Amino acid sequence: MSSPVSHRLRDGGLIDRETSLSFTFDGLDYSAHPGDTLASALLANGVRLMGRSFKYHRPRGVFASGSAEPNALVTVGQGAYRDPNTRATVVEMYDGLHAESQNRFPSLKFDLMAVNGWLSPFLGAGFYYKTFMWPAAFWEKLYEPLIRRAAGLGALSGAPDPDQYEKGYFHCDILVIGAGPAGLMAALTAARSGLRVAIADEDFAPGGELLNRNVAIGGVAGHAWAASIRDELEAMSNVRYLARTTVFGCYDSGTYGLLERVTEHQSSPATHLPRQRLWKAFTRSAILCTGATERPIAFSGNDRPGVMMAGTARGFANRQAVAVGGKIAVFTNNDDGWRAAADLSRSGTTVSALIDVRTHVSEDLTRASAELLGDAEVLLGATLTRARGGSEIYGVDVVDLAGRNRHLNADAVAVSGGWNPNIQLTCHLGNKPVWRDDITAFGYGEDLPPGMICAGSANGRMSDFGALSDGASAAQRACEALGQSVQTDVPEADDSPTTLTPFWFVEGRPGDTFLDMQNDVTLKDIEQSHLEGFRAAEHVKRYTTLGMATDQGKTANVLALAVSANLTGASMGQTGTTTARPPYTPVSIAAFAGRSSSENFRPTRHTPSHAWAVE
Repeated sequence: MSSPVSHRLRDGGLIDRETSLSFTFDGLDYSAHPGDTLASALLANGVRLMGRSFKYHRPRGVFASGSAEPNALVTVGQGAYRDPNTRATVVEMYDGLHAESQNRFPSLKFDLMAVNGWLSPFLGAGFYYKTFMWPAAFWEKLYEPLIRRAAGLGALSGAPDPDQYEKGYFHCDILVIGAGPAGLMAALTAARSGLRVAIADEDFAPGGELLNRNVAIGGVAGHAWAASIRDELEAMSNVRYLARTTVFGCYDSGTYGLLERVTEHQSSPATHLPRQRLWKAFTRSAILCTGATERPIAFSGNDRPGVMMAGTARGFANRQAVAVGGKIAVFTNNDDGWRAAADLSRSGTTVSALIDVRTHVSEDLTRASAELLGDAEVLLGATLTRARGGSEIYGVDVVDLAGRNRHLNADAVAVSGGWNPNIQLTCHLGNKPVWRDDITAFGYGEDLPPGMICAGSANGRMSDFGALSDGASAAQRACEALGQSVQTDVPEADDSPTTLTPFWFVEGRPGDTFLDMQNDVTLKDIEQSHLEGFRAAEHVKRYTTLGMATDQGKTANVLALAVSANLTGASMGQTGTTTARPPYTPVSIAAFAGRSSSENFRPTRHTPSHAWAVE
């Protein structure tokens, strides 16, 4: 084994501390517990460097939660079982797991291609379009082979896939997408009406953000309430509960595509079970409870390992009992950043500084946070301008309210710039997002897919009670549309408002201020795109490759749109968005094929006399 766990908190978390699991990463042995993800287990063992960016090969660590993670991409498995470009934040830990970093040579810590970072002034937006045009004869013999060798992140084994995949179909009256507070409440309400209900969630545990925050629902811990609702739903004969299942696409006539990861969390799965199952669901109504994704604030060095979303750091502490740093600086423009800092302190993590761009916050918020934050330095009207470090950060530069430049010691930065509702599925049939000033984010437009209702954070209801009540209300409306009536009591929960002052990026070092982490798109690239006339959202996307990586810009796109709006002087609503298309997260081609592979690729037809001929 490697050195003992160094960043595991002594108390708390939803992990099974009585059971130890062993795993390897880049040939080194580590330990973990059930309930860990690969990302939390690596952080618990003091491993922050988990990957390299695509173009510049800059060192990268965990940045976001779940499927929104752009940086920590790994290859899981060995030999023919290799599965590349897997997010460490969604890899459920099991005994004997084998993982490797990718997109580096010869090693993760010493990557020769990191020289691209020094060449970044020459490799900005439009570089490929301008460089590979001449001489024309070089394209086939030089340029194309070089581009193909450089393309991609991880690599398949090249051997036939030994895993099994299958496809399934089911019908339901109401499909609930997401098992956070809104989704669980919607599913419970709808199920009590007697209608056929299916609920799908991409996590292995129910609760969504309730798992990441120290909150109470109905007088009990949020995660315990979620588990109890899950158990009640699974006991109902009219409910299909699908954990580890992502709804990746919305299609015509109430059809949805789902990918279930059946055995990916097992070290020795049964031979008759598939690795993944592709579901085609037919439903009369769908309730979208996909929550929201926290968005960053861009500043110089914001891509360094140790810089991550505040909700992500909060989740590691509360769910897996992992401290992401010894001294954490929290940078925010909203109340939720304060709550994250308080939660981090409550869990036993040290918050060294709370930096808020706002000059005034509510007295209730400061009073509630004061005791928990303790000796943390609170800076109002201040801006974090730069994170200093390489493979790890050692401090941050701050400009305070008086305009003074200061350096603060910190080995981690937790950033909260607000939340974006996850409305991608509403767009798959042509619905256009609209800007909402009340939540400072894009929401869904009026032309929703037939039968779809949005609830909870996906509907802009960001508080716990707001999500619960909105989920119940959405289910009641869906049931009434199908000829059933039902009432459900909504449990007590926090309904504190969250105020926010829009603040998107810090000016000063545009070439070192990253928007799209995976594809190395910087603030400078957006400026270059506008300078050369590519200003529409779709043009900026294609000229800079913004949002074209495996994460589809979940943490990058809205931030880049704000940069574009600033450059043109237009509003966010006038700037608009790019078009979200399925799949919501990557789906393997093998899952689409199911069992139609190898000798089963197409039906084998025999003549009536075939058996006689064989005999």
